[in-house]
Amino acid sequence: MSSEQDPIDVILEQWRRERPDLDLSAMGVFSRLAQASRLVESAVEQVFRRHGLRPGEFDVLAALRRSGPPYTLIPSELSDVLMMSRAGMTNRIDRLEAAGLVERSLDPADRRSFRVALTQEGREVIDATLTEHAANLARLAARLTEQEAATLDTVLRGMLAR
Repeated sequence: MSSEQDPIDVILEQWRRERPDLDLSAMGVFSRLAQASRLVESAVEQVFRRHGLRPGEFDVLAALRRSGPPYTLIPSELSDVLMMSRAGMTNRIDRLEAAGLVERSLDPADRRSFRVALTQEGREVIDATLTEHAANLARLAARLTEQEAATLDTVLRGMLAR
């Protein structure tokens, strides 16, 4: 393997030797994308764990925090924002409530429903976690030049929009 090659190049060379009839260019792109995704996911989960959170719990706290004062949403709004089932949302809310990070209260507009609000402790946890999370992502992105980061953002945005 030359200094310019990575392990994915070696795999692609092997496949090209064994299956020269296939166009494997996309395999290289998506193998590297998957590898980068695993790198980021691992680094992100380490930050969340240090703050006692799972990724899904971070998502709930972050959605509440960025909703602005009074940092309160109904469960269906949380489900919609996080694109997940109501049942899955209930489990996350239960765990966060047990940890003292959110609290439920009856919705004054609809007494059959309830609202989920960040507690003071929840706000402190999400603010501290987000601060470390943003720095962690910036550290990972620093491996790219500004132009590379902008190009990658544009390319991924286009791929996901299609």
